Amino acid sequence: AIVALVLLRALGRDVILLCSRGRGFPAGPLLACSAVDDHRSKDRKSTSLANGMNEQHIDSQNACVVAILRSADLRPTRQRVAIGKLLFAGRDRHVTAEMLHEEVAAAGERISLATVYNTLHQFQRAGLVRELAIDGAKTYFDTNTSNHNHFFIESEGRVIDIPGHSVEVLGVPEPPDGTRISHIDVVVRLTKA
Repeated sequence: AIVALVLLRALGRDVILLCSRGRGFPAGPLLACSAVDDHRSKDRKSTSLANGMNEQHIDSQNACVVAILRSADLRPTRQRVAIGKLLFAGRDRHVTAEMLHEEVAAAGERISLATVYNTLHQFQRAGLVRELAIDGAKTYFDTNTSNHNHFFIESEGRVIDIPGHSVEVLGVPEPPDGTRISHIDVVVRLTKA
């Protein structure tokens, strides 16, 4: 699915970025960012967003994250772009604010834990991540915003998606008048055998 088509003026050239995400926007990770020198060009350069990117890849990744933020009506601040690059590049992720703060610091960014929390909650309100209240003391954020369920490995504090529609919920009560069920979270807690 195409997230955004962005026309940028870079180094005196028009650059078109096609930013796409898996499983349809906003669910799923940022899969690719393709750059075209101009809309008439047949030379398309695809940029993978895997680890080990060079400077040109990072510029394309920044542009894709900026496009994602703008499509969600969020201003692309330095902090949001840095956090977005960690969240949306690669596979779906389940992170806590503390885990993401450690990753931000390891990436050389100086962003406070409070800013990471605030940014995650802004992303959640914008529909870019899903908040999972799994453990009373910890909140996890999931980059896959589709309706799905989770395993929680208690000894590791790790969240894993349950594949497909493996869980069937029966006997769901009718919601009160004027309300609707937005989604049902099922968390299957696991311990080591």
